[in-house]
Amino acid sequence: MELEQTYSDDQLVRVIDEATIYMCACLAQIAEMTRKLRNLFAYQQNCLARDSSDINREVHDRIALAASEAHRLMEICMQEILHIEGWDPETLTMPVGLRQLRDQSINE
Repeated sequence: MELEQTYSDDQLVRVIDEATIYMCACLAQIAEMTRKLRNLFAYQQNCLARDSSDINREVHDRIALAASEAHRLMEICMQEILHIEGWDPETLTMPVGLRQLRDQSINE
């Protein structure tokens, strides 16, 4: 099983870096959760490669499926928030208005 990804790990880190300083880091939380779900999925794939017992396979398949579904939902959520807040979809750069609010909150 492969995990479909809309955003690369580098793009997620960029969003985390951009959004964490902003006074509302919710988008960074979504990006970080997406990365954690990728790690959970990869961990399950490693378990599946190591263990061939039927009961363990069923357990790891179920966890991988749940991680995959949650990952898909988080990426959709992230895409929607990026659109709502007006981030550049190509560069994943914070919009000017949010950047000004971020810089203002840093200076205060």
